[in-house]
Amino acid sequence: MTNAVEEIAQEDLIFVTGSNTTEAHPVIGAQIRQAKRRGAKLIVAEPREIDLAKEADVFLQIKPGTNIALLNGMVNAILEAGLEDRAFINERTENFDEMVAVIKEYTPEKAAEICGVPAADLRKAAEMYAKAVKAGIFYSMGITQFSTGTMGVMSVSNLALTVGKLGKEGCGVNPLRGQNNVQGACDMGALASDFPGYQKVANPAVLEKFKKAWGKEDLSGNPGLTLTEVMSACGDKIKMLYIMGENPMISDPDINHVEKGLKELDFLVVQDIFLTETAEFADVVLPATCFAEKDGTFSNTERRVQRVRKAVEPPGQAKSDLEIICELSRRIGYENKFHSPVEAMDEIASVTPSYGGINYERLEDIDGLQWPCPNKEHPGTKFLHGPQFSREGGKAIFKPAKFLEPKEVPDAEYPFTLTTGRILYHYHTMTMSGKSDGLNQIVGSSYVEISKTDAIRLGIQDQEKVKVSSRRGELTTRARVVGNKVAEGVVFMPFHFVDGAVNLLTNPVYDDIAKIPELKVCACKIERIRG
Repeated sequence: MTNAVEEIAQEDLIFVTGSNTTEAHPVIGAQIRQAKRRGAKLIVAEPREIDLAKEADVFLQIKPGTNIALLNGMVNAILEAGLEDRAFINERTENFDEMVAVIKEYTPEKAAEICGVPAADLRKAAEMYAKAVKAGIFYSMGITQFSTGTMGVMSVSNLALTVGKLGKEGCGVNPLRGQNNVQGACDMGALASDFPGYQKVANPAVLEKFKKAWGKEDLSGNPGLTLTEVMSACGDKIKMLYIMGENPMISDPDINHVEKGLKELDFLVVQDIFLTETAEFADVVLPATCFAEKDGTFSNTERRVQRVRKAVEPPGQAKSDLEIICELSRRIGYENKFHSPVEAMDEIASVTPSYGGINYERLEDIDGLQWPCPNKEHPGTKFLHGPQFSREGGKAIFKPAKFLEPKEVPDAEYPFTLTTGRILYHYHTMTMSGKSDGLNQIVGSSYVEISKTDAIRLGIQDQEKVKVSSRRGELTTRARVVGNKVAEGVVFMPFHFVDGAVNLLTNPVYDDIAKIPELKVCACKIERIRG
């Protein structure tokens, strides 16, 4: 997030898109609701009528995968009304004219037609956002998990830059992370092209820095493979795989493809707190501790680094991730110097500029520090890009994007658009929440949401068993007839459940830049199960 969660309370307008915030990020969702009740305006652009849509001043029920068209149309409407911030654009940005050359094709009428919403509502949303003094955009994987996901993010940025709502308190572009320490994992280099702190492995100066810090002259300067690429390379380029705290047998697209890849490995290690569906394929399972059984830090979605303190002893032979990694390092010949999380944090500070002023002593009696925090006197950074942007030269850049259809659209054989997501009662692949009887009593099995119109046409009753299939597989689940919560021709399934694992159906194509799979949209068909 460019801005802090606490700034939601200051905002005059909140724009939510690509996020079922109250269910996937309930703490932030609650704060958005509180802001709305204090008088903030709310815009929601989503394929489903999520709970926040019921409170929205404008709800745009867009077709899945049309985010770029929507955002382009909003920028076009802002320019048409003369509501852009010319001073900000001239002083703090580059490439505006190139963006305008693309945007001019996306009149509100054309964008609205692509998205399946009224042009008047699109215009109203654009003008509300532009005229608000303080306005934040909140999005999640409903923007990113497309074959055009990177350009979807760029389009969000274009919208904010057009009206000068970046680098200011109570504004910003705020991606909501999918799990509690995803931000921290990325910060620490759990990315195919980065060392800690988003320092690029292909940068010779960065490579030399880490060779010296780690005492290893054979560090590669070549970016690695992303998760989606890894699964496709199993049994070919990749013979051995080490999976930590991840369950791709439920969470990755085209699960049959994932299973095939795991079976073709020579050796698979899985490190987790429970025996997951993925761990069933492992040659070795390393039992790890959960958050309450170890010391450490989490970096949350607003870049806040917070202490995690051990509350209970771990069961059996379970060890912390740090202990496991350090011991493995020693056994393969690298004498790791860490004996505690404190020492690991000190090294992080020494090689990661944005964490340079963060240590356990400073975190002891406060509610965390937001990076960048470059030195021990620095108070942390509440919002990013205040004095200047982080690009060389200090200016932000407009990155225009044309709307492209998802890689797979409905046709005569597969006439429905399937989109996926999360629900409030379960967490990711249910490795943890699935162990709770109480949560399973509320929602314990998979389902597919279908509009009342489509259900009547197909003769499907609420709670009836149905078969859902795509070009990659099929599954059996129960139908939930949900009125207009999903549009005609669109169906929704949560991805959490083993019974009816929706990622058997999803499309493993991915974004050319970030390599993110197109989990949010594919073509499918639904059939009654008779007898």
